[in-house]
Amino acid sequence: MSAFDIAIRLVYLAVATSFVLGLHLMNSPVTARRGNLLSGGAMAVAVAATAAMLVHEGGVRPWAWIALLAGAALGSGAGLMLARRVPMTAMPQLVSLFNAVGGGAAALIGVHDFGQHGASLPVVLDVLIGGVTFSGSLIASGKLHGLVPGRPVVLPGGRAVTALLAAAMAVASGLLLAGHGGVVALAALAVAALGFGVTMVTPIGGADMPVVISLLNAFTGTAVAMAGFALGNSVLITAGALVGASGAILTKLMAEAMNRPIGAIVAGGFGTGDSAGDQVPGQGSVRTLSADDAAIQLAYASKVVVIPGYGLAAAQAQHQLRELAELLESRGAEVSYAVHPVAGRMPGHMNVLLAEAGVPYEQLADMEDANAAMPQTDVALVVGANDVVNPAARRPGTAVSGMPIVDADKARSVIVIKRSMGHGYAGIDNELYTAPTTGMYFADAKKALAEITAAVKVLVA
Repeated sequence: MSAFDIAIRLVYLAVATSFVLGLHLMNSPVTARRGNLLSGGAMAVAVAATAAMLVHEGGVRPWAWIALLAGAALGSGAGLMLARRVPMTAMPQLVSLFNAVGGGAAALIGVHDFGQHGASLPVVLDVLIGGVTFSGSLIASGKLHGLVPGRPVVLPGGRAVTALLAAAMAVASGLLLAGHGGVVALAALAVAALGFGVTMVTPIGGADMPVVISLLNAFTGTAVAMAGFALGNSVLITAGALVGASGAILTKLMAEAMNRPIGAIVAGGFGTGDSAGDQVPGQGSVRTLSADDAAIQLAYASKVVVIPGYGLAAAQAQHQLRELAELLESRGAEVSYAVHPVAGRMPGHMNVLLAEAGVPYEQLADMEDANAAMPQTDVALVVGANDVVNPAARRPGTAVSGMPIVDADKARSVIVIKRSMGHGYAGIDNELYTAPTTGMYFADAKKALAEITAAVKVLVA
Protein backbone atom coordinates (compact mmCIF):
# COMPACT_ATOMS: atom_id res chain seq x y z
CA MET A 1 0.00 0.00 0.00
CA SER A 2 1.41 3.37 -1.06
CA ALA A 3 1.75 6.42 1.15
CA PHE A 4 -1.05 8.07 -0.84
CA ASP A 5 -3.44 5.18 -0.13
CA ILE A 6 -2.59 5.33 3.58
CA ALA A 7 -3.26 9.08 3.58
CA ILE A 8 -6.65 8.59 1.92
CA ARG A 9 -7.61 5.92 4.42
CA LEU A 10 -6.63 8.20 7.31
CA VAL A 11 -8.72 11.02 5.82
CA TYR A 12 -11.69 8.66 5.50
CA LEU A 13 -11.23 7.59 9.13
CA ALA A 14 -11.20 11.24 10.24
CA VAL A 15 -14.31 11.90 8.17
CA ALA A 16 -16.16 8.93 9.67
CA THR A 17 -15.19 10.10 13.16
CA SER A 18 -16.47 13.59 12.35
CA PHE A 19 -19.81 12.12 11.24
CA VAL A 20 -20.20 10.35 14.58
CA LEU A 21 -19.22 13.48 16.53
CA GLY A 22 -21.54 15.63 14.40
CA LEU A 23 -24.45 13.32 15.08
CA HIS A 24 -23.67 13.41 18.80
CA LEU A 25 -23.64 17.23 18.78
CA MET A 26 -27.08 17.21 17.17
CA ASN A 27 -28.50 15.72 20.36
CA SER A 28 -28.89 19.24 21.76
CA PRO A 29 -30.25 22.38 20.05
CA VAL A 30 -27.41 24.30 21.71
CA THR A 31 -24.75 22.34 19.79
CA ALA A 32 -26.82 21.18 16.79
CA ARG A 33 -25.56 23.94 14.49
CA ARG A 34 -21.95 22.97 15.20
CA GLY A 35 -22.80 19.31 14.60
CA ASN A 36 -24.37 20.14 11.26
CA LEU A 37 -21.37 22.23 10.19
CA LEU A 38 -18.95 19.52 11.30
CA SER A 39 -20.79 16.81 9.36
CA GLY A 40 -21.17 18.98 6.27
CA GLY A 41 -17.49 19.94 6.35
CA ALA A 42 -16.48 16.32 6.76
CA MET A 43 -18.54 15.35 3.72
CA ALA A 44 -16.85 18.08 1.67
CA VAL A 45 -13.46 16.68 2.72
CA ALA A 46 -14.60 13.16 1.76
CA VAL A 47 -15.65 14.34 -1.71
CA ALA A 48 -12.33 16.13 -2.20
CA ALA A 49 -10.39 13.05 -1.06
CA THR A 50 -12.33 10.84 -3.46
CA ALA A 51 -11.63 13.25 -6.33
CA ALA A 52 -7.94 13.25 -5.44
CA MET A 53 -7.96 9.45 -5.46
CA LEU A 54 -9.52 9.41 -8.94
CA VAL A 55 -6.85 11.80 -10.21
CA HIS A 56 -4.10 9.69 -8.64
CA GLU A 57 -5.41 6.44 -10.12
CA GLY A 58 -6.04 7.97 -13.54
CA GLY A 59 -8.32 6.31 -16.07
CA VAL A 60 -11.03 8.98 -15.87
CA ARG A 61 -11.49 10.56 -19.26
CA PRO A 62 -11.70 14.36 -19.67
CA TRP A 63 -15.37 14.29 -20.68
CA ALA A 64 -16.14 12.30 -17.52
CA TRP A 65 -14.44 14.94 -15.39
CA ILE A 66 -16.48 17.64 -17.12
CA ALA A 67 -19.65 15.69 -16.36
CA LEU A 68 -18.60 15.15 -12.73
CA LEU A 69 -17.76 18.82 -12.16
CA ALA A 70 -20.93 19.99 -13.89
CA GLY A 71 -23.03 17.59 -11.84
CA ALA A 72 -21.37 18.68 -8.60
CA ALA A 73 -21.92 22.36 -9.44
CA LEU A 74 -25.54 21.77 -10.44
CA GLY A 75 -26.31 19.71 -7.36
CA SER A 76 -24.59 22.10 -4.96
CA GLY A 77 -26.33 25.10 -6.51
CA ALA A 78 -29.74 23.44 -6.34
CA GLY A 79 -29.17 22.36 -2.74
CA LEU A 80 -28.07 25.84 -1.68
CA MET A 81 -31.01 27.47 -3.43
CA LEU A 82 -33.53 25.09 -1.87
CA ALA A 83 -32.03 25.45 1.60
CA ARG A 84 -32.32 29.24 1.40
CA ARG A 85 -35.69 29.57 -0.31
CA VAL A 86 -37.81 26.74 1.03
CA PRO A 87 -39.93 27.95 3.98
CA MET A 88 -39.86 26.00 7.23
CA THR A 89 -43.43 24.80 6.59
CA ALA A 90 -42.20 23.05 3.44
CA MET A 91 -39.19 21.43 5.12
CA PRO A 92 -40.90 18.00 5.38
CA GLN A 93 -41.42 17.98 1.61
CA LEU A 94 -37.78 18.95 1.08
CA VAL A 95 -36.56 16.19 3.40
CA SER A 96 -38.68 13.68 1.44
CA LEU A 97 -37.13 14.91 -1.80
CA PHE A 98 -33.65 14.52 -0.31
CA ASN A 99 -34.59 10.97 0.72
CA ALA A 100 -35.66 10.30 -2.87
CA VAL A 101 -32.39 11.68 -4.26
CA GLY A 102 -30.34 9.54 -1.85
CA GLY A 103 -32.29 6.40 -2.64
CA GLY A 104 -32.20 7.00 -6.38
CA ALA A 105 -28.46 7.66 -6.37
CA ALA A 106 -27.80 4.49 -4.40
CA ALA A 107 -29.91 2.46 -6.83
CA LEU A 108 -27.97 3.87 -9.80
CA ILE A 109 -24.69 2.93 -8.10
CA GLY A 110 -26.03 -0.59 -7.74
CA VAL A 111 -26.94 -0.73 -11.44
CA HIS A 112 -23.48 0.53 -12.40
CA ASP A 113 -21.69 -1.95 -10.14
CA PHE A 114 -23.82 -4.75 -11.61
CA GLY A 115 -22.53 -3.79 -15.06
CA GLN A 116 -18.94 -3.80 -13.79
CA HIS A 117 -18.83 -6.85 -11.51
CA GLY A 118 -22.15 -8.65 -11.76
CA ALA A 119 -24.69 -9.37 -9.03
CA SER A 120 -23.82 -9.39 -5.33
CA LEU A 121 -25.85 -9.00 -2.15
CA PRO A 122 -24.96 -5.28 -1.74
CA VAL A 123 -25.85 -4.60 -5.39
CA VAL A 124 -29.23 -6.36 -5.11
CA LEU A 125 -30.09 -4.59 -1.84
CA ASP A 126 -28.94 -1.28 -3.30
CA VAL A 127 -31.33 -1.51 -6.24
CA LEU A 128 -34.18 -2.91 -4.13
CA ILE A 129 -34.02 -0.48 -1.20
CA GLY A 130 -32.98 2.47 -3.35
CA GLY A 131 -35.88 1.93 -5.75
CA VAL A 132 -38.45 1.65 -2.97
CA THR A 133 -37.04 4.76 -1.26
CA PHE A 134 -36.98 6.81 -4.47
CA SER A 135 -40.61 6.29 -5.50
CA GLY A 136 -41.97 6.13 -1.94
CA SER A 137 -40.30 9.41 -0.98
CA LEU A 138 -41.66 11.14 -4.08
CA ILE A 139 -45.19 10.04 -3.15
CA ALA A 140 -44.67 11.18 0.45
CA SER A 141 -43.43 14.57 -0.73
CA GLY A 142 -46.40 14.85 -3.09
CA LYS A 143 -48.83 14.10 -0.26
CA LEU A 144 -47.26 16.74 1.96
CA HIS A 145 -47.22 19.29 -0.86
CA GLY A 146 -50.82 18.63 -1.88
CA LEU A 147 -49.92 17.23 -5.30
CA VAL A 148 -51.12 13.78 -4.18
CA PRO A 149 -54.23 13.37 -1.98
CA GLY A 150 -53.24 13.44 1.70
CA ARG A 151 -55.92 10.93 2.61
CA PRO A 152 -55.25 7.19 2.43
CA VAL A 153 -55.77 6.16 -1.19
CA VAL A 154 -56.67 2.47 -1.10
CA LEU A 155 -57.32 1.23 -4.63
CA PRO A 156 -59.31 -1.96 -5.31
CA GLY A 157 -56.86 -4.83 -5.21
CA GLY A 158 -54.08 -2.45 -4.18
CA ARG A 159 -52.79 -4.65 -1.39
CA ALA A 160 -52.79 -7.67 -3.66
CA VAL A 161 -50.68 -5.68 -6.13
CA THR A 162 -48.31 -4.73 -3.30
CA ALA A 163 -47.99 -8.40 -2.33
CA LEU A 164 -47.29 -9.38 -5.95
CA LEU A 165 -44.63 -6.69 -6.23
CA ALA A 166 -42.99 -7.94 -3.02
CA ALA A 167 -42.99 -11.47 -4.43
CA ALA A 168 -41.51 -10.20 -7.71
CA MET A 169 -38.72 -8.47 -5.81
CA ALA A 170 -37.99 -11.66 -3.88
CA VAL A 171 -37.90 -13.80 -7.05
CA ALA A 172 -35.75 -11.32 -9.01
CA SER A 173 -33.33 -10.98 -6.07
CA GLY A 174 -33.06 -14.76 -5.77
CA LEU A 175 -32.35 -15.15 -9.48
CA LEU A 176 -29.66 -12.46 -9.41
CA LEU A 177 -27.92 -13.91 -6.38
CA ALA A 178 -28.04 -17.36 -7.96
CA GLY A 179 -26.34 -15.99 -11.08
CA HIS A 180 -29.39 -16.21 -13.34
CA GLY A 181 -31.57 -13.71 -15.17
CA GLY A 182 -28.90 -11.08 -15.83
CA VAL A 183 -30.11 -7.67 -17.01
CA VAL A 184 -33.73 -8.85 -17.31
CA ALA A 185 -33.84 -9.87 -13.64
CA LEU A 186 -32.17 -6.60 -12.62
CA ALA A 187 -34.71 -4.57 -14.63
CA ALA A 188 -37.56 -6.58 -13.11
CA LEU A 189 -36.17 -5.92 -9.63
CA ALA A 190 -35.88 -2.18 -10.29
CA VAL A 191 -39.41 -1.90 -11.72
CA ALA A 192 -40.92 -3.94 -8.90
CA ALA A 193 -39.07 -1.85 -6.29
CA LEU A 194 -40.29 1.41 -7.82
CA GLY A 195 -43.84 0.11 -7.96
CA PHE A 196 -43.67 -1.19 -4.40
CA GLY A 197 -42.63 2.26 -3.14
CA VAL A 198 -45.73 3.77 -4.75
CA THR A 199 -48.19 1.14 -3.54
CA MET A 200 -46.67 1.16 -0.03
CA VAL A 201 -46.92 4.91 0.62
CA THR A 202 -50.10 5.80 -1.29
CA PRO A 203 -52.48 4.10 1.22
CA ILE A 204 -50.80 5.85 4.17
CA GLY A 205 -52.67 8.90 5.47
CA GLY A 206 -51.33 12.28 6.49
CA ALA A 207 -51.50 11.50 10.21
CA ASP A 208 -48.77 8.89 9.78
CA MET A 209 -46.50 11.00 7.55
CA PRO A 210 -43.98 11.85 10.32
CA VAL A 211 -43.39 8.14 10.88
CA VAL A 212 -43.21 7.44 7.14
CA ILE A 213 -40.61 10.18 6.62
CA SER A 214 -38.47 8.66 9.39
CA LEU A 215 -38.86 5.19 7.90
CA LEU A 216 -37.90 6.32 4.40
CA ASN A 217 -34.93 8.17 5.89
CA ALA A 218 -33.79 4.88 7.42
CA PHE A 219 -34.23 3.23 4.00
CA THR A 220 -32.08 5.93 2.40
CA GLY A 221 -29.27 5.37 4.91
CA THR A 222 -29.38 1.63 4.40
CA ALA A 223 -29.26 2.04 0.62
CA VAL A 224 -26.25 4.37 0.92
CA ALA A 225 -24.48 1.85 3.17
CA MET A 226 -25.10 -0.88 0.58
CA ALA A 227 -23.63 1.43 -2.07
CA GLY A 228 -20.57 1.78 0.15
CA PHE A 229 -20.18 -2.00 0.30
CA ALA A 230 -20.61 -2.25 -3.46
CA LEU A 231 -17.91 0.38 -4.07
CA GLY A 232 -15.68 -0.61 -1.17
CA ASN A 233 -15.96 2.92 0.25
CA SER A 234 -15.76 3.11 4.05
CA VAL A 235 -17.13 6.67 4.24
CA LEU A 236 -20.35 5.68 2.48
CA ILE A 237 -20.70 2.64 4.71
CA THR A 238 -20.26 4.72 7.88
CA ALA A 239 -22.51 7.58 6.77
CA GLY A 240 -25.21 5.23 5.52
CA ALA A 241 -25.11 3.12 8.66
CA LEU A 242 -25.47 6.21 10.86
CA VAL A 243 -28.42 7.52 8.87
CA GLY A 244 -30.05 4.10 8.70
CA ALA A 245 -29.67 3.40 12.42
CA SER A 246 -30.77 6.85 13.55
CA GLY A 247 -33.72 6.77 11.15
CA ALA A 248 -34.79 3.37 12.46
CA ILE A 249 -34.58 4.55 16.08
CA LEU A 250 -36.53 7.70 15.26
CA THR A 251 -39.19 5.65 13.44
CA LYS A 252 -39.65 3.50 16.55
CA LEU A 253 -39.89 6.57 18.80
CA MET A 254 -42.41 8.28 16.52
CA ALA A 255 -44.57 5.16 16.30
CA GLU A 256 -44.51 4.89 20.09
CA ALA A 257 -45.54 8.56 20.31
CA MET A 258 -48.64 7.69 18.30
CA ASN A 259 -49.11 4.37 20.11
CA ARG A 260 -49.41 2.60 16.77
CA PRO A 261 -47.38 -0.42 15.59
CA ILE A 262 -45.09 0.30 12.66
CA GLY A 263 -46.76 -2.55 10.76
CA ALA A 264 -50.16 -0.88 11.14
CA ILE A 265 -48.72 2.41 9.90
CA VAL A 266 -47.20 0.80 6.81
CA ALA A 267 -50.51 -0.99 6.18
CA GLY A 268 -52.06 2.48 5.85
CA GLY A 269 -55.63 3.63 6.09
CA PHE A 270 -55.31 6.15 8.94
CA GLY A 271 -55.76 9.91 8.65
CA THR A 272 -57.50 11.89 5.93
CA GLY A 273 -55.77 15.23 6.01
CA ASP A 274 -58.59 16.98 4.16
CA SER A 275 -61.86 16.42 5.99
CA ALA A 276 -63.87 19.22 7.51
CA GLY A 277 -66.67 19.38 10.02
CA ASP A 278 -69.05 22.00 11.32
CA GLN A 279 -70.29 20.37 14.50
CA VAL A 280 -68.86 18.34 17.31
CA PRO A 281 -71.16 15.68 18.71
CA GLY A 282 -71.60 15.25 22.42
CA GLN A 283 -72.44 17.49 25.33
CA GLY A 284 -71.85 21.23 25.30
CA SER A 285 -71.53 23.86 22.61
CA VAL A 286 -68.71 25.85 21.12
CA ARG A 287 -67.88 29.07 23.01
CA THR A 288 -66.19 31.72 20.89
CA LEU A 289 -63.77 34.34 22.18
CA SER A 290 -62.76 37.81 21.06
CA ALA A 291 -59.21 39.15 21.24
CA ASP A 292 -60.14 41.06 24.40
CA ASP A 293 -61.56 37.92 26.04
CA ALA A 294 -58.37 35.97 25.34
CA ALA A 295 -56.20 38.88 26.44
CA ILE A 296 -57.92 39.13 29.84
CA GLN A 297 -57.35 35.42 30.52
CA LEU A 298 -53.70 35.55 29.47
CA ALA A 299 -52.78 38.88 31.04
CA TYR A 300 -53.74 37.72 34.52
CA ALA A 301 -52.47 34.15 34.25
CA SER A 302 -49.55 33.03 36.39
CA LYS A 303 -48.80 29.86 34.38
CA VAL A 304 -49.38 29.49 30.63
CA VAL A 305 -48.62 26.38 28.58
CA VAL A 306 -48.49 26.83 24.80
CA ILE A 307 -49.40 23.77 22.70
CA PRO A 308 -48.36 24.42 19.07
CA GLY A 309 -49.60 22.44 16.09
CA TYR A 310 -49.26 22.44 12.32
CA GLY A 311 -51.64 25.43 12.09
CA LEU A 312 -48.89 27.52 13.69
CA ALA A 313 -46.42 26.34 11.05
CA ALA A 314 -48.86 26.85 8.17
CA ALA A 315 -49.49 30.46 9.26
CA GLN A 316 -45.77 31.12 9.91
CA ALA A 317 -46.85 32.56 13.25
CA GLN A 318 -43.94 31.43 15.43
CA HIS A 319 -42.55 34.97 15.77
CA GLN A 320 -45.94 36.39 16.81
CA LEU A 321 -46.23 33.58 19.37
CA ARG A 322 -42.82 34.40 20.80
CA GLU A 323 -43.74 38.10 21.02
CA LEU A 324 -46.89 37.26 23.00
CA ALA A 325 -44.94 34.92 25.27
CA GLU A 326 -42.32 37.59 25.99
CA LEU A 327 -45.06 40.07 26.83
CA LEU A 328 -46.65 37.64 29.28
CA GLU A 329 -43.24 36.85 30.81
CA SER A 330 -42.60 40.56 31.32
CA ARG A 331 -45.72 40.56 33.51
CA GLY A 332 -44.36 37.72 35.62
CA ALA A 333 -46.14 34.79 33.96
CA GLU A 334 -44.40 31.43 33.60
CA VAL A 335 -44.62 30.36 29.95
CA SER A 336 -43.67 26.92 28.67
CA TYR A 337 -44.29 24.94 25.48
CA ALA A 338 -45.70 21.41 25.30
CA VAL A 339 -44.65 20.02 21.92
CA HIS A 340 -46.19 16.70 20.93
CA PRO A 341 -43.73 14.47 18.99
CA VAL A 342 -46.03 14.41 15.95
CA ALA A 343 -47.26 18.01 16.19
CA GLY A 344 -45.72 18.93 12.83
CA ARG A 345 -45.33 17.02 9.61
CA MET A 346 -41.94 15.56 10.40
CA PRO A 347 -39.96 14.69 13.53
CA GLY A 348 -38.66 17.83 15.24
CA HIS A 349 -40.53 20.14 12.84
CA MET A 350 -42.18 22.18 15.60
CA ASN A 351 -38.99 22.38 17.66
CA VAL A 352 -37.15 23.89 14.69
CA LEU A 353 -39.89 26.47 14.13
CA LEU A 354 -39.81 27.56 17.77
CA ALA A 355 -36.02 27.68 17.78
CA GLU A 356 -36.14 29.87 14.67
CA ALA A 357 -38.30 32.33 16.63
CA GLY A 358 -35.82 32.39 19.50
CA VAL A 359 -37.81 30.31 21.98
CA PRO A 360 -35.35 29.13 24.68
CA TYR A 361 -34.89 25.37 24.57
CA GLU A 362 -35.34 25.24 28.35
CA GLN A 363 -38.98 26.28 27.90
CA LEU A 364 -39.80 23.23 25.78
CA ALA A 365 -41.38 20.83 28.25
CA ASP A 366 -41.40 17.06 27.85
CA MET A 367 -44.96 15.93 27.18
CA GLU A 368 -45.03 13.81 30.34
CA ASP A 369 -43.84 16.73 32.47
CA ALA A 370 -46.27 19.12 30.79
CA ASN A 371 -49.20 16.79 31.47
CA ALA A 372 -48.19 16.40 35.11
CA ALA A 373 -48.25 20.18 35.55
CA MET A 374 -51.41 20.81 33.50
CA PRO A 375 -53.87 20.81 36.47
CA GLN A 376 -51.87 23.72 37.95
CA THR A 377 -51.87 25.60 34.62
CA ASP A 378 -54.03 28.72 34.41
CA VAL A 379 -54.29 28.81 30.60
CA ALA A 380 -53.48 26.21 27.97
CA LEU A 381 -53.02 28.11 24.70
CA VAL A 382 -53.57 25.71 21.79
CA VAL A 383 -52.31 27.19 18.51
CA GLY A 384 -53.29 25.19 15.45
CA ALA A 385 -53.12 21.78 17.15
CA ASN A 386 -55.94 19.27 16.75
CA ASP A 387 -55.59 15.49 17.11
CA VAL A 388 -52.73 15.77 19.62
CA VAL A 389 -55.05 17.46 22.16
CA ASN A 390 -58.22 15.46 21.48
CA PRO A 391 -59.56 13.86 24.70
CA ALA A 392 -61.23 11.18 22.52
CA ALA A 393 -57.83 9.44 22.56
CA ARG A 394 -58.49 8.38 26.15
CA ARG A 395 -61.47 6.19 25.33
CA PRO A 396 -61.79 3.23 22.96
CA GLY A 397 -63.62 3.23 19.68
CA THR A 398 -62.13 6.34 18.02
CA ALA A 399 -59.50 6.81 15.32
CA VAL A 400 -57.08 8.23 17.89
CA SER A 401 -57.80 5.81 20.74
CA GLY A 402 -54.68 5.08 22.75
CA MET A 403 -52.60 7.84 21.18
CA PRO A 404 -50.75 9.84 23.85
CA ILE A 405 -52.00 13.43 23.89
CA VAL A 406 -51.24 16.70 25.63
CA ASP A 407 -53.85 16.98 28.39
CA ALA A 408 -54.94 20.53 27.54
CA ASP A 409 -58.46 19.91 28.87
CA LYS A 410 -57.07 19.47 32.39
CA ALA A 411 -55.91 23.09 32.55
CA ARG A 412 -58.10 25.61 34.38
CA SER A 413 -58.98 27.26 31.08
CA VAL A 414 -58.19 26.60 27.42
CA ILE A 415 -57.87 28.98 24.49
CA VAL A 416 -57.85 27.34 21.07
CA ILE A 417 -56.73 29.36 18.05
CA LYS A 418 -57.95 27.74 14.87
CA ARG A 419 -59.22 28.86 11.49
CA SER A 420 -62.34 26.69 11.59
CA MET A 421 -63.95 23.64 13.16
CA GLY A 422 -62.24 21.49 10.53
CA HIS A 423 -60.98 18.05 11.48
CA GLY A 424 -57.37 17.03 11.96
CA TYR A 425 -55.63 14.26 10.04
CA ALA A 426 -57.52 11.57 11.94
CA GLY A 427 -60.77 12.86 10.44
CA ILE A 428 -62.76 13.00 13.71
CA ASP A 429 -64.28 15.79 15.80
CA ASN A 430 -62.26 17.21 18.67
CA GLU A 431 -64.04 16.91 22.01
CA LEU A 432 -61.82 19.61 23.51
CA TYR A 433 -63.67 22.26 21.50
CA THR A 434 -66.96 21.75 23.38
CA ALA A 435 -65.44 21.46 26.85
CA PRO A 436 -66.91 24.05 29.27
CA THR A 437 -63.44 25.48 30.00
CA THR A 438 -62.55 25.95 26.31
CA GLY A 439 -62.89 29.14 24.31
CA MET A 440 -62.41 29.13 20.53
CA TYR A 441 -60.72 32.01 18.70
CA PHE A 442 -61.43 31.51 14.99
CA ALA A 443 -58.72 33.15 12.89
CA ASP A 444 -55.43 32.55 11.13
CA ALA A 445 -52.80 31.95 13.82
CA LYS A 446 -50.60 34.89 12.82
CA LYS A 447 -53.55 37.31 12.77
CA ALA A 448 -55.02 35.95 16.00
CA LEU A 449 -51.76 36.12 17.95
CA ALA A 450 -51.08 39.67 16.74
CA GLU A 451 -54.56 40.77 17.79
CA ILE A 452 -54.31 39.12 21.21
CA THR A 453 -50.87 40.66 21.78
CA ALA A 454 -52.21 44.11 20.91
CA ALA A 455 -55.16 43.60 23.25
CA VAL A 456 -52.86 42.56 26.13
CA LYS A 457 -50.73 45.68 25.59
CA VAL A 458 -53.81 47.89 25.75
CA LEU A 459 -55.08 46.09 28.82
CA VAL A 460 -51.86 46.51 30.81
CA ALA A 461 -51.02 50.02 29.57
